[in-house]
Amino acid sequence: MIKNTFTCTLLSAVLFLPTISHAEMLSMMNYESKPGQLPRKEGIAIIDVDPTSPQFGKIVQDLPLPPDAVAHHIFYNKDISKAYITALGKGPLRVIDMKKMPYEIQSLNVPQCEVAEDMAFTADKKTWYLTCMGSSNVIVGDAHTDSVKQVISANEKEKFIRYPHGLGLNEDINRLIVTSTVRASDLGDAGETVTVIDSTTGNVLSTHKLSDKPTPSGSAPVEAVFMPHSTPPLAYVNTMFEGKLWTATWHSTQHHFEFTPVFDFSSVKQGVPLEIYFNQEHDKLFITTANPGALNIFDISESTSKPTFLKSIPTAGGAHHVVFSPDEKYAFVQNSFLNLPNMDDGSISVIDLHKMEKVHSIDTLKDLGLKPNCILMLPQWHTDDVH
Repeated sequence: MIKNTFTCTLLSAVLFLPTISHAEMLSMMNYESKPGQLPRKEGIAIIDVDPTSPQFGKIVQDLPLPPDAVAHHIFYNKDISKAYITALGKGPLRVIDMKKMPYEIQSLNVPQCEVAEDMAFTADKKTWYLTCMGSSNVIVGDAHTDSVKQVISANEKEKFIRYPHGLGLNEDINRLIVTSTVRASDLGDAGETVTVIDSTTGNVLSTHKLSDKPTPSGSAPVEAVFMPHSTPPLAYVNTMFEGKLWTATWHSTQHHFEFTPVFDFSSVKQGVPLEIYFNQEHDKLFITTANPGALNIFDISESTSKPTFLKSIPTAGGAHHVVFSPDEKYAFVQNSFLNLPNMDDGSISVIDLHKMEKVHSIDTLKDLGLKPNCILMLPQWHTDDVH
């Protein structure tokens, strides 16, 4: 039944292609089948997410991916001319030329990378960075040719860059912050540190523990995101298993970061904090928690170093990535985290940010037995200046 429904949906997608330019608000979502479901399917669905559109929730284009890719995240480069797809399985990195229609997915050769996770891009559009959780290194790539320029490898003695996942870049101070998360094969052997790297040389500078518990704490720092235009430079870091939000504040005279825990998600009965986002004014901070699934909103207008918790809005199990409508009336939360039990809902929650509540659920992929792993607005509607 799923197979027939999926075929019908793809036929509808083809019929919709001529009207893609008239759709009101399009996003792309990479998806995969549920565990054990055969034949296994992967792809990227382009879906209209505008609640006022007559084709709300409809697939308007479907791009196939190899069934063993395990596509994970999607990132734009700085001029939004390319979309990069990281993968946990076969072929760690792929790219879409966003200037060419119809969209096509091309594979990139990155043999030094296993289990590709996060990416960051330089403002001059010359360089990208890629974390590889399976091979414990950070790849530095040429953004024009998409070839590998440098491999920043783990230091086994000091355990630098073990299981790297999150990746924050601040070019004003030439620093990368890389999180040590979990072993990719089974989510075990959780890390507890972040590594600071000189982004211009690739030199590993320091490592910092993000937990107040005895080692090994297993706090699993997961995402590291710099606050745009912050003075002094400041990054936010989530610890996935310990469930806390930390700040990393730059001290310019000593050239180092001070790491401070600033919020415990257990206080609002939320766990597994994941992605970090800002609104366009950069006065609000949004953080997803996967278990039981919520979008958490903080006010940072008065102090970026001391976020004020506003509200936790329930979404569905596995709340992960978020995109916003250009007018910021709506937030769209993708609910599935690694197909894990109780964190694999498969829906997209539509949050009305004026009412501060969930108003719709896009179940298009969920109803087909598919799980979205990431969501990203198409360039025309993209406003995120961080990811």
